[in-house]
Amino acid sequence: MARNARHAKILEIIGEREVETQEELCQALAAQGMKVTQATVSRDIKDLRLFKVKGGEKRFRYTSLREHEGGISEKLRALFRACVLRITPVENLIVVKTLPGSGANAGVVIDGLADEQVVGSIAGDDTVLLICENAEAGKAVSDRLLALVGA
Repeated sequence: MARNARHAKILEIIGEREVETQEELCQALAAQGMKVTQATVSRDIKDLRLFKVKGGEKRFRYTSLREHEGGISEKLRALFRACVLRITPVENLIVVKTLPGSGANAGVVIDGLADEQVVGSIAGDDTVLLICENAEAGKAVSDRLLALVGA
């Protein structure tokens, strides 16, 4: 089965209903005639950059970072705005404080921006640390993130 077709089907499935586990995703694909292993689904989740958010019917559900020209989807912008408490630039570092449990989600959104001035990032439970090349880059990236949250 073609990888691109499987990826499209996964995005369709998680767009139509809440899927909480890789096993559920395997079963949903099998119901569509696509027999896959859990290891394949695990790789697909990584390739598609899927991540979990709080579900409505289930505890958690998979969602995707759908990139558009010029950045990220409005849904993810709203997620970022809702979970970020403070953005603090310190020379070439940027500390992003989030609500407890939201550091990883904020990190996914930040990584989705693919800012070339960011050398690396580390996401924890309620904090994301961004490392930029220099203080000037840190200020530019910080300003972009502040604009994203509407500050």
